Amino acid sequence: MTAGEDLAAVAVELAAAALPGAQVEAAGDRHRLSLTRFANSVIHQNVAEDVTTVRLRIHHDDRTTSGSATVRDRSELAVLVARVADSVRVAPVDPGWPGLAGVAAPGPTPPVDTATAAATPTDRAAIVRAFVDGAGGLETAGYCRTNHWSGSFANSAGQHLTGEAAECGLSGIARTDGADGVARHAPLRLTELDGTALGARAAAKARAAADPVELAPGRYEVVLEPTAVADILESLAWAGFNGKAVNDRRSFVRLGDSQFDRAITIVDDPLVVGVGYDSEGTPHQRLVLVDHGTTLSLTHDRRTAAEAGAFSTGHAAGTDNAAARHLTLVPSGDEAAEATEVGGPPADSSVVELVAGVERGVLVSDFWYTRMLDPRTLAITGLTRNGVWLIEDGRLSTPLRNFRFTQSYAQALMPGNVRGVGRTATPVPGDTYTATSPRWSCPALHLASWNFTGGASG
Repeated sequence: MTAGEDLAAVAVELAAAALPGAQVEAAGDRHRLSLTRFANSVIHQNVAEDVTTVRLRIHHDDRTTSGSATVRDRSELAVLVARVADSVRVAPVDPGWPGLAGVAAPGPTPPVDTATAAATPTDRAAIVRAFVDGAGGLETAGYCRTNHWSGSFANSAGQHLTGEAAECGLSGIARTDGADGVARHAPLRLTELDGTALGARAAAKARAAADPVELAPGRYEVVLEPTAVADILESLAWAGFNGKAVNDRRSFVRLGDSQFDRAITIVDDPLVVGVGYDSEGTPHQRLVLVDHGTTLSLTHDRRTAAEAGAFSTGHAAGTDNAAARHLTLVPSGDEAAEATEVGGPPADSSVVELVAGVERGVLVSDFWYTRMLDPRTLAITGLTRNGVWLIEDGRLSTPLRNFRFTQSYAQALMPGNVRGVGRTATPVPGDTYTATSPRWSCPALHLASWNFTGGASG
């Protein structure tokens, strides 16, 4: 392809010529994803990819099919178009085809931070160096990543959109005598990644977690740090507010019901990170899913919305899972929930305040290896990691060994179980390796009960 050529528009033009009268949509996306990984306090890998992908969907003679491919020139795009056009001729009848997105303008997005978009290995190495130095001699490991996306969308109904965004994130641990401490942050600009502060935080947590003791399993009052709350938000996104999950009766979510504590307000806002439309060309919007405990909205693509008698919320992602990827649990003190970006320091400064309100309980830094047991109740089992402490009389008293837990995340946030929400929300990076990484903005949470079922070994 020539520089700046609109891949989506060309794909629609070629497909419309191959199948006159067909409904056609195409999205062209270029991702320049770079990752700097370190272990034993030394950078051991720099990887980068510059990949352009086109996804094409055709509806013709009541049949629908789609395909995607990485492309480098017009001939490769023509091969994709021919393949999808051939497949639609033999595809099954699609009675649920929702039609193409109409012409609509996207909402406002922030300007791309050029320093983040053009970040070099040297730029990321400087942040890693600061993290290592901040850890004060402790062994460290983790990654620093940047991603620059540019894309276009077009369909045969006249919708035509372009976009560009950049994002970054750091996740690292510090270790001493087998005890780990974690720090994560996913701001919108690389200059906001304070490696020194994150390294110092991870090291302080590791030192405080040394020589842990076993605590008997049972239900305990807990304070969850933002890195643990991120797992709750991710599960709510994929299995709770997901329109397909609700349509299939696999979700606990019921529109209009007061299912959560009044302290809980949850918002999804892809516009914050600069992505203005979804893979079907529907403009993104700021969507309030829960308002002071009451479930207001679900996330839909065009197909799940048609099944539910609703409208697409702009959550198509080229898969069957129209899930939110940019959730914010609104912190306390932000009652109006009007800000499009909830910032804050790399660590929630109100954790100490929440701990002070606990007579006897447990502080949890992080969850991992979580697996869903029952999507209808959002029952999850998993492990704690990277620091667990006993809280007594409002103070951290003893580091604890890791727990296994089995807990309904829905019940964890139900009315009466939320005793406090932190004052700031920390943006936490999602999956390290996906080009369009999720991003969860999380305050700490003080919950009345969490079900620890045993030690990490069983």
